[in-house]
Amino acid sequence: MAGENVVDRLRKPSSRPQTTDSNLPVVIELAKESTALTSQTPGPASAAHEQPIWLAGLDQPFHQAIARVSGGLSPLALSQAYADWMQHLLLSPDKQLELLQKLGEKWQRFFLYCGRACIDQDCPTCIEPLPKDNRFGNPAWRRWPFNFLHQGFLLTQQWWHNAATGVPGVSRHHEEVVSFVARQVLDGVSPSNFPLTNPVVLDETARQAGANLLQGTQNLLEDWRRLADREKPVGVEAFRVGQEVAATPGKVIFRNRLIELIQYTPMTAEVHSDPVLIVPAWIMKYYILDLSPGNSLVRYLVEHGYTVFMISWRNPTEEDRDLSLEDYRRLGVMAALDAVSAVVPERPIHAVGYCLGGTLLAIASAAMARDRDQRLKSITLFAAQTDFREAGELSLFIDEDQIRFLDDMMKARGYLDARQMAGAFQLLRSNDLIWSTMVHDYLMGQRGPMTDLLAWNADATRMPARMHSEYLRRLFLDNDLAEGHYLVEGKPVSLRDIRVPLFAVSTIRDHVAPWRSVYKIQMLTDADVRFVLTNGGHNAGIVNPPGQPHSRHQIATHKENEAYVDPDSWQATAVHHERSWWPCWLEWLDLQSTEKAPPPAMGTADRGLAAICDAPGTYVLQP
Repeated sequence: MAGENVVDRLRKPSSRPQTTDSNLPVVIELAKESTALTSQTPGPASAAHEQPIWLAGLDQPFHQAIARVSGGLSPLALSQAYADWMQHLLLSPDKQLELLQKLGEKWQRFFLYCGRACIDQDCPTCIEPLPKDNRFGNPAWRRWPFNFLHQGFLLTQQWWHNAATGVPGVSRHHEEVVSFVARQVLDGVSPSNFPLTNPVVLDETARQAGANLLQGTQNLLEDWRRLADREKPVGVEAFRVGQEVAATPGKVIFRNRLIELIQYTPMTAEVHSDPVLIVPAWIMKYYILDLSPGNSLVRYLVEHGYTVFMISWRNPTEEDRDLSLEDYRRLGVMAALDAVSAVVPERPIHAVGYCLGGTLLAIASAAMARDRDQRLKSITLFAAQTDFREAGELSLFIDEDQIRFLDDMMKARGYLDARQMAGAFQLLRSNDLIWSTMVHDYLMGQRGPMTDLLAWNADATRMPARMHSEYLRRLFLDNDLAEGHYLVEGKPVSLRDIRVPLFAVSTIRDHVAPWRSVYKIQMLTDADVRFVLTNGGHNAGIVNPPGQPHSRHQIATHKENEAYVDPDSWQATAVHHERSWWPCWLEWLDLQSTEKAPPPAMGTADRGLAAICDAPGTYVLQP
C-alpha cells in the first residue's frame, strides 16, 4: 500500500460520538448521561427508556455516591463474600470445634511463652513471623512487654487465617476475599503501627527527645497537602522526564490520537537488521523501561546495536471514554507495526510487551498469525499474563458485581482515576507500601531516598472507561483469551497459532502477574518458549540491569515438541544464574538476529513518517 495511505489511515481521528455535560442538577445530569450512553449500545429498545427520568437511570449516580465513600469497592461484593463465609461457618460444627481447639492451643502456647519470657527474655518464641514479614525483626521486640504484644498479635493473625480459610462450601473467590480483608484489618492494628507499642519508635523518640515525632508530623502534613493539591511526592522533582529519566536520544516519528512512536538514535556504527518494537502497558508511563541511564533497558539495547522503537501512550481524558481494547490494538500495536515496517522495510520485527502491553501484544500476535501476517520475528513478554484464571490477589477486586459498580463509577468521568488504581496496588502489599512507610516517615520522622523507579511510580495514568471494563470482564472475569473466545475483527483468536520463538520473564514476588500465571504461556502456544523467573517484584524485577547486587534468576527453554513441565518441577530443575537476566535476553535476541547493517534513517519522510519532535515526545508529559 502507498505510504501516504498507511499514515493517513493510522492518523484518522475517531468518529465515535462524544457525550456533553448539561446544566441540570447533578443527579439528573448523571442519570441522563447514563441513559444517553446506554442508548448508543445496539440492542432492542427498553421500556425503561420511555419512563420519566426520575423513575429510571438512578443506579449510576447512586453507585457513584457510594464509591466516593468506599474508595471504589462494591460493598455488596464484600457483603456477599462475608455472608457466604459466615453462613457456611455457622453450618459447620466441625470447623467451629476445630477453631475452638486451635484457639485453646494458641492461648496455651502464649501463656507458656509468657512464663518462660519472664525468666529469660531470650527464650525461643512460640511463633515466628512469615518469611517476608520484617515488622518484628529488630531485637528491641524481644524486650518486655513488646515480646508479649508481638507474639500475641502473630498468634491472633494465624488464628484468623485458620478461621477465614478451609470452611466447607465457601467459594474460592469468597474465601480469598474474606482472608484478604481480615489480613488488611489485622495489618492495620499491628503493634508495630503505634508509637506506644513499637519499641523501635520509643527508643528513637527517647534518643531524639521527641524530634522524630515533630518531623514525622511535618512529613504527614506535607504529604496531605500534596495529596489534596494533586502534587507528586517529595523528591520527584529531581527526576525530570526528558532529562534525568526518559533521556535516551531519539525522535517521535509518528503520532495518532492514542500513541506517539519513538525511534531511538543509534549508538553503534552497525545495528542488527531486525528492529525491536516495545509495547509498554498504558497503566504506566513508558519510561519504566527508560529510567536513568544506568537503569534504562532501552539504552542497554541501543548500546548493543539494536534499532529500538517505543510506544508512548496518550493519557486518556473524559473525551476518550469510548476507547476500546480493539482501539488499543488497532491504533496502538498495529499502527506502530505499520510505521516500523515503513522505516525498516522487509525486515521482521522483535516485538516486546510489558504487563498489560504484553497481553495486548499476545492478542495482536495471535490475530496476525491467524491472518497470515508474518512480520514478527520473535515475541518477548515481561510480567504479562495470557491466562487470568489464577491472576493472584488482584482478582480479589474483580467479580460481576464489582465490575458493574466500577462501570457506573467510571461513567461520571469517563475513566478510572490513577489514584484508585494506585490504592488497589498498594493494598496488595500493604505492609511494605502503606504501614511500613507510615512508621518510617511519620513515626520515625525519616524520609526514604527518592529513586528513579519511585519517581516513575508517582507519574500515574488513567484508564478509559470502556477499555478498562472490557479488560476486566473479557480477560480477568471470563478469561476469553486463554479459552479461545476472544474476538478480533469479529473472529476468535487462538494463542496456539503463535509459532515464532518466545521469551517470557516473570518475577518471584509479583503481586500483579504471579509467576505461575505467567508460566501458563508455555501451555497456550505452539512455540519454543524460553522462560525466566527472576527475583524482585513486578517492576523492580524487570528493571534489573547488570551489576546490581543480589540479582539472580532461573532460566530454561521449553521446545514446542516437548512434554509439558509443571511450574514446581520447572523451578526445581531450571538453571540458576547469580546475575541480571538482561544479558541472557540479549544473547537470545542475538541468536534470532544474525545479520548486521548500517542504521536505518530516523523516520522516513517519503512515507509520511518524518521526525515530529525529540524524544520523549509530548504524550508522556501529559498530567
